[in-house]
Amino acid sequence: MSRAKQKGTSAETALVRYLQNNGWPLAERRALASANDLGDVVGTIGLCWEVKNQRTYSIPAWLDETKIEQKNSRSDYGILIVKPNGVGLNSVDKWWAIMDVESIAKLLRDAGYGSPNKS
Repeated sequence: MSRAKQKGTSAETALVRYLQNNGWPLAERRALASANDLGDVVGTIGLCWEVKNQRTYSIPAWLDETKIEQKNSRSDYGILIVKPNGVGLNSVDKWWAIMDVESIAKLLRDAGYGSPNKS
């Protein structure tokens, strides 16, 4: 396994452990899919997780990738998880969860915050 693949696998595994201990006991790493990637984690109904553990950040491209995987998996929300440089695998709670504003607004409305969307 390549070094990059090992870093990705270790970050995905750390996120899965975190999710299992924080309300998603059925979370697990998704086996690699075909060209129509469905995200990195299963067992969290309605959520598509894309996990990145890289030295340099490509947030716009990664958000685009997350949106595609969200659609492929027919999930309600796509969440980009980025392990920041210098933050360890045992500090998942300090990692970044990134969504575009439209998705955050939908998530908050669906959770009962704000007013229904007028459009």
